[in-house]
Amino acid sequence: MGKSRYNGRTDQWRKPGRVRQLAGVPKRLVFVALAAMAAYVTQFVMQHSDPVPELNVSNWIGSKPAPIAGVASVIDGDTIGHGQRIRFNGIDAPESRQYCNDANGSEYSCGRRAANALDTFLAASRPVQCSFVTWDRYGRFVGDCWRADGSSVASWMVENGQALDWPRYSHGAYAEQQAKAKAAKVGLWVGTFQAPWEWRAAHADRATPSQPLGLVSRKLVAQNGYSCEPRRTCKQISSCDEAQWYLSNCSWGGKLDRDSDGVACETLC
Repeated sequence: MGKSRYNGRTDQWRKPGRVRQLAGVPKRLVFVALAAMAAYVTQFVMQHSDPVPELNVSNWIGSKPAPIAGVASVIDGDTIGHGQRIRFNGIDAPESRQYCNDANGSEYSCGRRAANALDTFLAASRPVQCSFVTWDRYGRFVGDCWRADGSSVASWMVENGQALDWPRYSHGAYAEQQAKAKAAKVGLWVGTFQAPWEWRAAHADRATPSQPLGLVSRKLVAQNGYSCEPRRTCKQISSCDEAQWYLSNCSWGGKLDRDSDGVACETLC
């Protein structure tokens, strides 16, 4: 054992290495005093510091946004753009690169046709208004949208066979409209097709983001001199190649193919 030594200030003997205690003060009271002091310091800091943001999902991506209204660009049959991409809630339309079969078994671009149908529908009563439902995993605004006349965009797309009710997210909200489209054999229901969510799963390795119709058109103008503005009729078009370009790249191009056989301005082609 170590040798004890005399502490002249406290009249106590202590051994080397042992912590000196306050004379006459129990350990328990010391701990209580220290805890009270720590609590006071913590309260002081909190009252004189900027508040720390609450850590939750709404702070990561922003609070619930207000409804959006305006003239939007069509991305594809279930997505529009108005400063940000807006995905229609509860429906799924063919992808831009997706092909389906018509009644005769011939392939056609059902993705492009759905986008053109949506563009024509929205143009008839602008602006479109969308109310927020949720954010999807890609950070897109998912909402319910209506034309200026109050017509539901999602309902119209499904009822006209240009999109499908997506039970995973709609819980059957558009099942009735889909049954009508299937019974009337309109849009996709004229022939055969693969559900868009199944098509994406099968082509995941080749999937690329869709672009607004207008952006696609402007990119191609520099290559061949064609432009989607102004709109043209078959009488104003000089060649079959030009007519087919408008059909494939312009939102109004579908009007050049009245029998929906994939050939525009048949008097030229």
